[in-house]
Amino acid sequence: MSAAADLLIEIGTEELPPKALKRLSECFASEIETRLKHANLTFSNVTPYATPRRLAVMITALERRQPDQVIERRGPAVNAAFKANGEPTPAATGFARSCNVAFEALERLKTDKGEWLVYRGQQAGRLTRELIPEIVAQALAALPIPKRMRWGVRTEEFVRPVHWVVLLHGTEIIAATLLGIASGNITRGHRFMGAASITLREAHEYVTRLRDEGRVIVDFAARRARVRELVLAAAAEIGGRPLLDDGLLDEVTALVEWPAPIVGTFERHFLDVPREALIATMQGNQKYFPLEDDAGRLLNRFITISNIESPHPEFIRDGNERVIRPRLGDAAFFYDKDRKIPLADRRDALGAIVFERRLGSLRDKSDRVAALAARFASDFMASADDATRAARLSRCDLVSEMVGEFPELQGTMGRYYALASGENAEVAHAVGAFYRPRFAGDAIPSTAVARCVALADRVDTLVGIFGIGGAPTGDKDPYALRRAALGVLRICIEGDVALDLLSALIIAAEQFTVPLAPGVAAQVFEFVMERARAYFMDRGVRYDIIDAVQATRPAPRALALRIAAVTEFVRLPQAAALAAANKRIANILKKHEEPLRELDSALLEEEAERILAEAVNDASTVGAALLAREDYTSYLSHLAGLHAPIDRFFDDVLVMAEDPALRANRVALLHRIQRMFQQVADIAMISA
Repeated sequence: MSAAADLLIEIGTEELPPKALKRLSECFASEIETRLKHANLTFSNVTPYATPRRLAVMITALERRQPDQVIERRGPAVNAAFKANGEPTPAATGFARSCNVAFEALERLKTDKGEWLVYRGQQAGRLTRELIPEIVAQALAALPIPKRMRWGVRTEEFVRPVHWVVLLHGTEIIAATLLGIASGNITRGHRFMGAASITLREAHEYVTRLRDEGRVIVDFAARRARVRELVLAAAAEIGGRPLLDDGLLDEVTALVEWPAPIVGTFERHFLDVPREALIATMQGNQKYFPLEDDAGRLLNRFITISNIESPHPEFIRDGNERVIRPRLGDAAFFYDKDRKIPLADRRDALGAIVFERRLGSLRDKSDRVAALAARFASDFMASADDATRAARLSRCDLVSEMVGEFPELQGTMGRYYALASGENAEVAHAVGAFYRPRFAGDAIPSTAVARCVALADRVDTLVGIFGIGGAPTGDKDPYALRRAALGVLRICIEGDVALDLLSALIIAAEQFTVPLAPGVAAQVFEFVMERARAYFMDRGVRYDIIDAVQATRPAPRALALRIAAVTEFVRLPQAAALAAANKRIANILKKHEEPLRELDSALLEEEAERILAEAVNDASTVGAALLAREDYTSYLSHLAGLHAPIDRFFDDVLVMAEDPALRANRVALLHRIQRMFQQVADIAMISA
């Protein structure tokens, strides 16, 4: 028997939850791998497999036993191990007994902290077959299963009833009982198309024999790729283009073991319903892939993936077409019914929906957001009237029939209903887009009005929830405040909005009729700006540059502009020396306990300090204009010209002169230089 062989672990079940299958599979493989490493078992690779009816892991080239281990146990210190007459103390003899050796077998270990008794020995490695049952049991127990179930009269618990277990190491069956089922080497094929049972001779034949005899593609990634390939091919045959949503691909892959495409049709009149509602119906309810033409128009066709290659696919097609018809009919009914009520007439219904018990209803929230949007509109160069109107209508679609059925269409249906109610295009677009960005990678709203409402809405949420003590803790963030904060940042930065964020937060706090925590605006400002560090680091910006700019506490847009400027500045040959000089200046100013004073040109005695003062004056005059137009890159490039006079100043001038007046004047000069750089960033924080 070879020293290493492939190990197959398969847990056969009833149909597993499709939305959880991929994560369960990945976690199962990860837990197995972690425990194999902890047991010092060597192997080559760990590969997860998953279908609706099984979780499996293949470990290639797994050794059949652990390596022998050298054991070293430290006992009592030597000075505490012997009595005055040289006899071992009870502590020493007790340590020897715990190691199952005579006292004379103990050795000594010298360290810089003293000398100790020590036992050194060798422990034979255990056989892999003895370790695997417990490793698998622990891995199964560690899976992220929110609610486990029992079945029949059994006491074992798992996500679904278990019907078979395979533990096969090479050709050897590892005997175990897992979740009440004895292990073996018999797996099962497709329910309808494959062999009912397949006896595996060796672990490595698992994938091939299940495919050929069982009609099961066990590799999740391979099956997903096959689903995608089949959908694309079927769409191409009828001149369509499928909408391939990643989440839907994962879910469909988790529903089938042997995918087969079926193309279906529905009546053309349903295309009068907004495409988003039709797509939500097909994808969410039926797990169908919608189709569109080359111009992006939705077609009255769909593709479903069957779990069987039927000799009569028309029966499956007819069944799916019969099922989708009433679903689409419901969507059409909701759409027609909702449009009979103007969107603005739904505002009163928002009063019955609680946003947060202490912060009032959704109508209260929309009123606050409308007031904020009106205040912020000029910063966005948006129409205050349009921003106010859009904010008031922003959540009215939540009480529509369509959104009640498809919550993911909130905002989307609001735009349709706003247009149907006669609202102008700017307002309607903002009603549909103010939720953006909804997730990482989502675009910010594309219009000024929509951005204004989106920011006002997030600012209101952040201030309100923080104000009642609801700041996120650990991984708990029920109001998605971290996402809201990142949205505020992105809207200001990517939308090029010169909004004074701290002032905006103060204004938002004033809108509430309930008392909020003192200093909530400043607290939220810090919370938002904390998100900026990760935002810029994700874009490859050095952490020291981010910290240096954030130390000056700019608003988000200015933060982005200054970070870009400092990133250019650090590429200059003078940057390292100027950063070092700023560090030196900062250290000197920290030690200067006297009140700072204005620079007195009459006290500039040394030539080096006169030259530096003149250079600072010139740089300040030019720099003021550059700062006024927010040209931070040119500003820092201009300040780089101070490099030579600063170096000469430190070479020729004693800052801490004995004369208090001279000393104070030189400190004032350094303080002025520091202030000039800190108009953009604390350059002293830049790494060399």
